[in-house]
Amino acid sequence: MSKMKIVVAYSGGLDTSVLLLWLKNRFDAEVIAYCADVGQGEELDGLEEKALSTGASKCFIGDLREEFARDFIYPMFQAGAIYEGQYLLGTSIARPVISKGMIDVAIQEGADAIAHGATGKGNDQVRFELSAASLAPNIKVIAPWRMADFREEFPGRAEMIAYAAEHNIPVQASASKSYSMDRNLLHISFESGVLEDPWYDATTEADRGMYVLSVSPEEAPDTPEYVQMLFEKGNCTGLKVDQLDEILGRLGVQGEGTSDGYTLLSPYGVMMVLNHLGGKHGIGRVDIVENRFVGMKSRGIYETPGGTILLHGHRHMESLTMDREVMHMRDSLIPKYAQLVYNGFWFAPERDVLQALVTQSQQTVSGEVRLKLYKGNCMSAGRRSPLSLYNEHVATMEKDPTNSYNQDDATGFISLNGLRLRASARQGG
Repeated sequence: MSKMKIVVAYSGGLDTSVLLLWLKNRFDAEVIAYCADVGQGEELDGLEEKALSTGASKCFIGDLREEFARDFIYPMFQAGAIYEGQYLLGTSIARPVISKGMIDVAIQEGADAIAHGATGKGNDQVRFELSAASLAPNIKVIAPWRMADFREEFPGRAEMIAYAAEHNIPVQASASKSYSMDRNLLHISFESGVLEDPWYDATTEADRGMYVLSVSPEEAPDTPEYVQMLFEKGNCTGLKVDQLDEILGRLGVQGEGTSDGYTLLSPYGVMMVLNHLGGKHGIGRVDIVENRFVGMKSRGIYETPGGTILLHGHRHMESLTMDREVMHMRDSLIPKYAQLVYNGFWFAPERDVLQALVTQSQQTVSGEVRLKLYKGNCMSAGRRSPLSLYNEHVATMEKDPTNSYNQDDATGFISLNGLRLRASARQGG
């Protein structure tokens, strides 16, 4: 009888390193490591060797960076999605693309199951498993954190750190730096450990070494920097910024031609450059207590430098080119869209329906936006578009040469809108 074959989501971090070896021993199984490259950078160095030495029979590293930016980050930003007014959904949006890549490998390898290291208290378990239910309903999902014998052996991170040391598994986490990190192209998150105390101040100089993608606003340059963004149907397709060629060379990103002075870039290329610029100027840090789907509140710190710039630029482009009622309708759906992403319903039919509306709303969102970056701030410094709905002649406080707006018309407009208010006032006595 052949051994059970399990594909495990593997990052090389503490949790998944312990998980890989534990699964192999617990199920006497062949374990295949799958790591999705979604932009975690140097974290992938030596990953395959580490997975094989830890007990994996194979290690697949899927390069999903372009797909992640193009098919997940960009559509979500077209929707303007922010969870609970603060969180740009960096971890949430990475889970469906990782799930898709892992399931593709599981099918390719004829695996019996997939496994993940998401804790039984978190959102990721839901995101992984709802994605699996949508994409491969017949593949079994193993969640060790929901297994009593696993929790008995590893009641906390201290025991996992000890297990890793005992089995010579190199990990970054230590008892003195117990917080967990999760990085991708859109952001990096920090949770647990000292951060579990919501009163703990992580902005002090003592914790500056924790941050990865950005400097603190206090350490940011004293001179502001301008970036211009070219949009086409709601997507940023090009950038214009001083010394861009040097930046691209440093990041290892290739341009895709030029247009009107803009360097055209893929969505991945745009995110890389914006991350560099935002990080340089201390943009995109948030410290929040959020409501998890499973019912509890949790405290997390996030760095989202490029995403913050993209969100601002996109919104300013919309302000000039999107019809008022279309914008208001789309905006009314932002909480629902963000909730679907956060809760793991990316592949659900209702998200597809919302996305179709969002895509239609973006057909006129084309033009240029100029932003000023300075010490944690991202400020509008201009926008223009051949599809602009802004008419200076109509908006002016001076005489309108087109006579498009007659102030006298406002009298009846206000009177009719005040009709029910006057009726309500009389009703109240």
